[in-house]
Amino acid sequence: MTRIAILAAPLLLTGCFFGATPEPEIRTQTVYVDRLMSCVPENLRAAPEYPDTDEQIAASDGPADRYARVVAGRLLRIARLNEIEPVIEACREVKQ
Repeated sequence: MTRIAILAAPLLLTGCFFGATPEPEIRTQTVYVDRLMSCVPENLRAAPEYPDTDEQIAASDGPADRYARVVAGRLLRIARLNEIEPVIEACREVKQ
């Protein structure tokens, strides 16, 4: 009986090696991934050169020139805020 088992074992194992292999099952799966997108529009211009930096105020000719530089810088900052605030609000709306 053991001789039959010993002789039959290699035959059974070769059947496993040469048997028909099933075709692989191909599945298509769609994966959605969030992309980071910039809220900043392409047409938003860069920040202006502000005339009231420490160096420019220190190099001013006098109090009137310093005052004019501070006022000009303030007006530029107000204009810049008017450009930036709608962009920030739009970004907040997109992220909610």
